[in-house]
Amino acid sequence: MREIVFDTETTGLSPHDGHRLVEIGCVEIVNRCETGRSFHAYINPERSMPSEAEAVHGLSQTFLSDKPCFHAIVDDLVAFLGDAPLIAHNATFDFGFLNWELANCGRDPICMSRMIDTLVMARSRHPGAKHSLDALCTRYGVDRSQRIKHGALLDAELLTQVYVELCGGRQIGLLLAEEPVLEAPVSFAVASAAVHRIARPARPHRASEAELERHAAFIKKLVDPVWELVPAMD
Repeated sequence: MREIVFDTETTGLSPHDGHRLVEIGCVEIVNRCETGRSFHAYINPERSMPSEAEAVHGLSQTFLSDKPCFHAIVDDLVAFLGDAPLIAHNATFDFGFLNWELANCGRDPICMSRMIDTLVMARSRHPGAKHSLDALCTRYGVDRSQRIKHGALLDAELLTQVYVELCGGRQIGLLLAEEPVLEAPVSFAVASAAVHRIARPARPHRASEAELERHAAFIKKLVDPVWELVPAMD
């Protein structure tokens, strides 16, 4: 199954407040393994860069001034995405900006049913824990030493490794039992993006008659067992 893990950087928190995309990075995976194919672009937002946003990703207005506008990269981006499910951390934020930019170019938005949110998955799998990308990298032993500032392609590469771990790790396809196990199927709906697994019947834990008889015979051989030395409680 082909999937795309992606991340974006922006000038602010909402496109409805006039903010724009400034960077997008995408990583292709097939059957939860990286293929080596990626898409990365810096984007001229055609507006000023707030200092708060620049402090997060380090992309200045001067640096972005000679980069292509979104409409110049949209064809290559859409071709790379294809019809694959799209994975992001706090995905409603990234989808909101991506679909706003697509609409601004007269393109159809990406259907939200294609969205897989690793934040939703992490909250389901690790309730009460920290769910930032940094925290998840630490939890799963993903090396983030190069992440000095936010960067769309680097963050997409880190999220790819985190996503694989959230789905059960690199060996999720191995069959270690007689019962067939699903290879971590994922629901693309936001509310149910956590991994679903096949329910198995409970194992029998009750001792057999032969085991009970052997246990009783063993107990009879004990000298001064502790339960006979302790006075009975009223």
